Amino acid sequence: MTDITPKLELKDVKKSFGTKKVLQGVNLKINPGKSLVIIGGSGTGKSVALKCILGLLHPDSGSILIDGQESVGISPPERDQVMRKFGMLFQGAALFDSMRVWENVAFGLIQGRGIDRRTAYDTALDKLHSVGLDESVAQLYPAELSGGMQKRVGLARAIAADPEIIFFDEPTTGLDPIMADVINNLIVKSVKQLGATTLSITHDLASARKIADEVAMIYQGQIIWQGPVSSLDHSGNEYVDQFIHGRAEGPITDEIKARA
Repeated sequence: MTDITPKLELKDVKKSFGTKKVLQGVNLKINPGKSLVIIGGSGTGKSVALKCILGLLHPDSGSILIDGQESVGISPPERDQVMRKFGMLFQGAALFDSMRVWENVAFGLIQGRGIDRRTAYDTALDKLHSVGLDESVAQLYPAELSGGMQKRVGLARAIAADPEIIFFDEPTTGLDPIMADVINNLIVKSVKQLGATTLSITHDLASARKIADEVAMIYQGQIIWQGPVSSLDHSGNEYVDQFIHGRAEGPITDEIKARA
């Protein structure tokens, strides 16, 4: 049996800011078509890891492989080509206030790929429809939308170019539980239709359970556990157990007290 080349793999990735060590040897692997969710407390390195993969930050050491190809230290033109594989749903949707909804969805197509506005408009409408929004919404500005609708627009933008890899950064932040579940369902549906590989960051355990094939927990700059979402409740890891149950007592808080 031939080994599968991971779609995305991090090997011993380290990143510090001055004396603060944020990533302390992150090892992570996602196979094609799989959905991995990273959980962990604030300041544990989730967003820094994401930014290193995207090339927004340069790791101090380590390797980041995309389809088996090294992405650390590649040239800007090579980086542009690699980035064509990615879609991104930002925390808070991060829409452009001065652009209509359809222009937000089509932004990467027009600016990044030089697609003409008519074709980009048609694609934007198609993607908006796939997340439950009609043409009347396309002509509105983000300020005219509810938080849940803004998140849907952000998802439509993330999938506009049919990416191979999609990142979801806290996709349900600021949403009520019902709308959060609607967004989770849309994420699952969109990813399945595209056959995309996904990496998500979230504090929302209900979201993690809904969208993940696998879950990884980052703690003090390292992945301390990774496994199927079905194993989350019996991981055998006391740090994971404390985090997913939101317990005030346990090894995480013990270490915080010890450092105080």
